[in-house]
Amino acid sequence: MAGRKSREEKMKILVYGAGVMGSLYGARLEESGQDVTVLARGKRLEEIREHGLVLEDATAGQRTTTAVRSIDRLSPEDAYDLVVVLMRRTQIGAVLPILAENRHTPNVLFMCNNASGPDEMIEALGRNRVLLGFPGAGGVLTGHVVRYVVVSGRNQATTLGEPGGKTTPRLRRVARAFKAAGFPVETSKNMDAWLKTHVVKVSPVANALYMAGGDNHELARRRDVLALMVRAMREGFQVLRALQIPILPPKLKVVEWLPEPVVTFLMRLMVDTKQAEITMAGHANVARDEMKQIADEFMALARTTSVPTPAMDRLYACI
Repeated sequence: MAGRKSREEKMKILVYGAGVMGSLYGARLEESGQDVTVLARGKRLEEIREHGLVLEDATAGQRTTTAVRSIDRLSPEDAYDLVVVLMRRTQIGAVLPILAENRHTPNVLFMCNNASGPDEMIEALGRNRVLLGFPGAGGVLTGHVVRYVVVSGRNQATTLGEPGGKTTPRLRRVARAFKAAGFPVETSKNMDAWLKTHVVKVSPVANALYMAGGDNHELARRRDVLALMVRAMREGFQVLRALQIPILPPKLKVVEWLPEPVVTFLMRLMVDTKQAEITMAGHANVARDEMKQIADEFMALARTTSVPTPAMDRLYACI
């Protein structure tokens, strides 16, 4: 973990949401020297106040405990340098009015699935307050312990961007803070396209998991479902192309370029792992409502094109 921040670099940060990702990013940012407060409610708030943020690296088995300040609501008078919203897509609409009432925080970073674009956030808060991003990690909450995996930067770094695509001083500052907290970080000049592409990838995986009973190892044994999943991803890429939305990161185009049997084989290797059990199945099985919402958002985009989506439609029926 990086050393103590200088006074100029240190930020007062509110992590809005204390689920798996909120706990992971909140703890690491606090340990790296940032001034972190976590917003939680109910049982989760009680757990944090009693135990702190307890993390367990699912790969190494190492457990850490981090004490952080915690609150149960954001008041209009509260002031932070940055609010990091780490919540499910289904919860964003409810928190936007609360964030909008608080005019003392200039930067709000939304790190969630989103296929419908940032207009909702921008309309509520103003473009100058909104940042977009997505975590480069996954995990599950077992009792009060978060078991997590930080994904390698080669596969999926924590990705951040401005709505307009510029590389601004505030974006660089937030990226530095996340890097100092031990996360591989990349910035994107088209975060909206990145998020839409991400939904093209994760929505078929989640729906294929549901078709396989929520078990990633069972999915690995179901070649027919894996092939359907690959076809659904390819249909999603065709939708993006029809809408002139770039596929980001570009390396994902390999799903289109390689023969279907090859991609299906690679997907089988990917899902038949302990990491997939935590990062894919773990989230999909507790966030079915979110997976339905992002599928609905993307299907709405697809219906504005003439691209046929039979594989996506078959998998959608499994939500």
